[in-house]
Amino acid sequence: MTTPAHLIRFTLTCIFPLLLQSVLEAKDEAPRPGQALYLQRCAECHHPNRVGISAPPLLPEFLRKKSDEDLIKVTRDGLPATKMLAYPDLTDSQLKDLVTFMRSDPGDIQWTHEDIKKSLLLEAPPATAPKGSNDLKNLTAVVERGTAKVWIMENEKVLDKFPFGNVHGGIKFTSDGERLYVPSRDGWVGRYDVGKGYFGRVRPCVNLRNIALSHDNKHLIVASWLPRSLIILDATSLQVVKTIPIDGKISAIYNLYSRNEIIFTLRDKALFGTLDTTDFTLKWTDLEYPVEDFFIGPFEKVIVGTARRGTVLTAFDLNTLKPVFSHPVKGFPHLFSSALWYNKGEFFFATCHINKTYISVWRMYDWKMVKQVDIGGKGYFVRTHPATEHLWVDRGDDKVALVNKKDLSLKTMRPDPGGSVIHTEFSGDGRIAYISLFDTDGALSLYDAATLRKIDVLPASFPVGKYNFINKQRRFDPVKLGREVFMARCWGCHHPTSMAFGPSLKSIAKKRSRAEMMAQILAPEHTSKQLGYKNNAMPKIPMGAEELEAIISFIEDTAHAKDQ
Repeated sequence: MTTPAHLIRFTLTCIFPLLLQSVLEAKDEAPRPGQALYLQRCAECHHPNRVGISAPPLLPEFLRKKSDEDLIKVTRDGLPATKMLAYPDLTDSQLKDLVTFMRSDPGDIQWTHEDIKKSLLLEAPPATAPKGSNDLKNLTAVVERGTAKVWIMENEKVLDKFPFGNVHGGIKFTSDGERLYVPSRDGWVGRYDVGKGYFGRVRPCVNLRNIALSHDNKHLIVASWLPRSLIILDATSLQVVKTIPIDGKISAIYNLYSRNEIIFTLRDKALFGTLDTTDFTLKWTDLEYPVEDFFIGPFEKVIVGTARRGTVLTAFDLNTLKPVFSHPVKGFPHLFSSALWYNKGEFFFATCHINKTYISVWRMYDWKMVKQVDIGGKGYFVRTHPATEHLWVDRGDDKVALVNKKDLSLKTMRPDPGGSVIHTEFSGDGRIAYISLFDTDGALSLYDAATLRKIDVLPASFPVGKYNFINKQRRFDPVKLGREVFMARCWGCHHPTSMAFGPSLKSIAKKRSRAEMMAQILAPEHTSKQLGYKNNAMPKIPMGAEELEAIISFIEDTAHAKDQ
């Protein structure tokens, strides 16, 4: 609906001066160049304090990657197919003043519980419910940035799409796969119910880092950069429960699957935070130096982090937070994008290094930097799955680098000649590799992860992150690694769900305790009679603690597997 001209004139001549006066009085300051013009032309959509309303925030943190020329062009010419109007009447001087004001220090940003409550937007249930999931492990959410939509996929099929812009920090699933939560960089968090549709969204902060779910799925914890805080939401209603101010910039937050805790570090302070998700008490532990990026080891024994502006990689014992390994590195490791795998009795991870043309490969637990593999381009994400023999690495061009996990040999594939490839992710069973072709007229390419045969191409405008239910829940990391241990150590005699030379893993999981399974692997000559065997046919299999934990996790998971 078009606003009548007399109402526009009334707003500009009567309401605008009052708005400017109230903003300046609240901050007790004189007008800055561009401020009056901003309040007149931009505040309705971007908020008087630049924190965003129906349009994104216009704060220095959000504008770092934009040049002054970019901002001037958008302001003068507008953005087609959006609510961003063109202002061709503004002079060069006025445009420069506007940009200067956008880049100025906003002062102390406040976002209160009342602001959060007012922001809650619930959607009416759809007239026709979307398709639900029949194969939860292969449920994947895909972010299509160009159309500001999130797809819900199962294997090759798109089950639903819903609008959500500026996604940032990673989509999170509940442990039962019934819901997922989508965060945006400008502070919004949306809830989607699988098989029911988009529930709604809330804005717990102005600038969001990432989110995590409590162990019981009852609460959603939001890491905020503006204001600096942790915000706890009721995961069902999206109502705010509690805000905890944080004196520092959170690097990221992650939940632990083995205990009721959320952990995080600060980029600017040598502190490690632990939030108890049963009573929301926060404990701090001193570190030797700030940890800027980290991932949690698959068995929750260690965290692997980078510090000193990416010049040192350190593994910390998760219980004591004491360093167990440290090694100098060149180029900031992008540790959250790391890939984990098992080979010949050892566990490994690989990571890209920002603005470097190589990945580094590291051995875990008896720690060692194994090799740097030049991939021929500046990569960002390393991904793998037990079903593929390769590490899949984007490299900033139209090729995917494929690094063999056994011998670290390199080959490449070109999904779309001339395009731009980013971020490979896999279906939960590892059958499908999803590759983003990043362009306005881009696509999501689906490949057979084992044969490298193209399965399908789905048109998409700037597709970015893919989030699979299995691959994005770390509690399945030991299971996936255990599959690799099984294939290396046990496959000759056992099958996951069928009788082979030995009993199926599924039957073992249902009949035996964890302690009995461990004893049978490590000392079968002593346990076979206790388990009802007249003669022992099980060879003794020496395993390290991590190998044993992985294979037991895989055996336990087969209790829920379908018979094959």
